[in-house]
Amino acid sequence: MTQDNKQEKNTQQTLTREEARRLAGQLVMIRMPITSLDEASAQFLKDNHIRGICLFRQNMVDEIQLKKLTADLRLILGEGALIGIDQEGGAVVRSTWVPQPPAAMSLGASDDPELCRQVGAAVARGVKALGFNWNFAPVLDLNNNVDNPVISERSFGSDPKRASELALAWMDGSLAEGVACCVKHFPGHGDTNVDSHRDLPTVNKSLEELQALELAPFQTAVSRNAPAMMTAHIVYPALDAENPATMSKPILTGLLRDQWNYQGVVITDGMDMHAIAGRYGVGNAAVRALLAGADMVMALGTTETQLETLNALTEVILSGQISLAEVQQKLQRMADLTKTYPCIDTAYQTDMADRILMSSAWKRGLTTQGNAQPPAKGSKLRLVISADVVSDGVSEAGIPANKVSAMLESLYDVDTVTFDNADSFDWNALPDDGCFVVLASTVRIRYSKQVRDTWKPDLHLVLWNPFQMLDIQAPALITYGFAPPAIDAARAWFAAEVVASGQIPVAGFSSAAVVQA
Repeated sequence: MTQDNKQEKNTQQTLTREEARRLAGQLVMIRMPITSLDEASAQFLKDNHIRGICLFRQNMVDEIQLKKLTADLRLILGEGALIGIDQEGGAVVRSTWVPQPPAAMSLGASDDPELCRQVGAAVARGVKALGFNWNFAPVLDLNNNVDNPVISERSFGSDPKRASELALAWMDGSLAEGVACCVKHFPGHGDTNVDSHRDLPTVNKSLEELQALELAPFQTAVSRNAPAMMTAHIVYPALDAENPATMSKPILTGLLRDQWNYQGVVITDGMDMHAIAGRYGVGNAAVRALLAGADMVMALGTTETQLETLNALTEVILSGQISLAEVQQKLQRMADLTKTYPCIDTAYQTDMADRILMSSAWKRGLTTQGNAQPPAKGSKLRLVISADVVSDGVSEAGIPANKVSAMLESLYDVDTVTFDNADSFDWNALPDDGCFVVLASTVRIRYSKQVRDTWKPDLHLVLWNPFQMLDIQAPALITYGFAPPAIDAARAWFAAEVVASGQIPVAGFSSAAVVQA
């Protein structure tokens, strides 16, 4: 043992449990089911020395409430506060009253880096004024699997070079406005057919294939000094046959730190996700993630699982299995992040301009398939749509049927037919009266064979997962999302006020492509 190692070991041995617990608390980001900072919640944050919290829609009532909550959190968390949010765009937004950005795939359909930069900047202005300094976006996963249950419209496209250009232009806009980005999900979640919220996916590709596709956008992000990167709960056997990337030293240290020389913050995806918590246990997984090279653990579970995580991290610090020098290096990376992107109180002065920008951006992404044409204004139209507002767990919300029917009723004589379960809905029971039939798809999940074989609308309005166009043999209008400006964009198309000029940013597709069953 060298003299330096002996000194380090001795220093570690002199740490008290309270000092180790203080360090552990600064290495986690938590969530809390609160809309105001009550005394018990504030005490929990102080007692456990937490410096990072991620807020979701359950924490948000309105602008005044949210600004008060983030201001109170900032006082408790301190000057190194990290207050995070998933404000990607499309279906994945938490705050819905700031201007809602298009999904990444909508921006990919527009294929305009400057538009991406402007949208990223507008998103940052909105969330910064609400008290956030860290946005877990943009997504760098490639759109290279049409059966992916969790990425699809969240990706900028399938081409690694172009997707990187668009996503990192979005990032540049955000950084210029003072909000840290976090590119995700390293080393790439695009080519999976399993949702890691529910199980552990595997991307079984060769190293050469990974380097050509999945890894390329993240390597570009490293060269562009992306300030933070989120790990994927996915096994990549060519990189590490035993561990998901979140807990893989060959991936997080060997590849990302040593080979690519990445200097930014590495944070895990939510450790409450079943791919991790259900297999490894949250405390054990948190320790393994830090030992692998992560700087911060996303402990989004319950108070009990958060305490389990904190206890496990305290013990591993006390044991010396992770050195004090390594802990200090992780804390320094986060200190550098908050110094560059501090959490501050600021006003939102560009709301109207940003709403105009988002409205235009959504319209520019509109895409048609199969020579889609709107019916004549004032004609009789039958809308077939799911009755439920469906969330996939990532988006937190869907769109109710009445929002879509109201949009169409401004232009047509509409008969709305709702269904609760697509597989039990009898399409042949619809009246054969010559009425123009629009199917509006408002869920993420792809359609079953039974639906693919029997549903025959005149027009398919695809309001979420664009790859649902492959399931229905009909011309399609694709919006890549269902936010209010997306519905407004669809209305403008039906009213012949705009042309759908977007191009699906996925290899093998074009606006003239034949719809497949």
